Amino acid sequence: MKLPRLVLLLALIAAILLLIAGPGSRMAWWDFRTGFALMKWATFAGLAAAAIALIALLVPRMRRAGARLLVPALLIGLGVAYLPFQGMVTAKAVPPIHDITTDTAQPPAFVAILPLRKDASNPSDYAGAEVADQQKAAYPDLQPLRLDENPQAAFDRAAEAAKAMGWEIVATDAASGRIEATDTTFWFGFKDDVVVRVAADGTGSVVDVRSVSRVGQSDVGKNASRIRAYLEKLGG
Repeated sequence: MKLPRLVLLLALIAAILLLIAGPGSRMAWWDFRTGFALMKWATFAGLAAAAIALIALLVPRMRRAGARLLVPALLIGLGVAYLPFQGMVTAKAVPPIHDITTDTAQPPAFVAILPLRKDASNPSDYAGAEVADQQKAAYPDLQPLRLDENPQAAFDRAAEAAKAMGWEIVATDAASGRIEATDTTFWFGFKDDVVVRVAADGTGSVVDVRSVSRVGQSDVGKNASRIRAYLEKLGG
């Protein structure tokens, strides 16, 4: 029968579209919007393959003749559709913001990174109360980290933690207590910029972090998770 082979082929095409969507964007073969479009079509193709395979498996004659092709098509199709769907669920569960900081009143400012963001669609200036309110509602755990060390020792520790995160360090300024870095996301290769500020706090120090995406209205929670991971590494 030709149908089981065609359904499996459709599922495999969906898998290929999903697999190349991100890496192709990362390697600048196409714009990230094209990558998102490929993911969308991969989802549609995966769902179509899974649906047709399921219907065919319910028909005894087709099940007997093509189960060895239809079952893989069903599993591949569902797997391909699940990943973008899970991403969509995550995106809907977080606010559509892309500028996250532990200090929403006086967020750390970028200096050395500003030239690198000249072509970014997202501004480097903090948007203010509207974004702050959404962040506080979604990520109430993101707070400044207080350390017992003096500012210089805390700065050295913060710089080491930033390197350990795998970020590209753009600038370190011990005098102002500022560390600036860029993190590249794994799948699509999005560039997100980070600034860490270390300041005196009584006999110790306080560390604030800000992470901002260069493109995209929503970061799907990535900046918050990045800050959270960094503070855990620094405070651990």
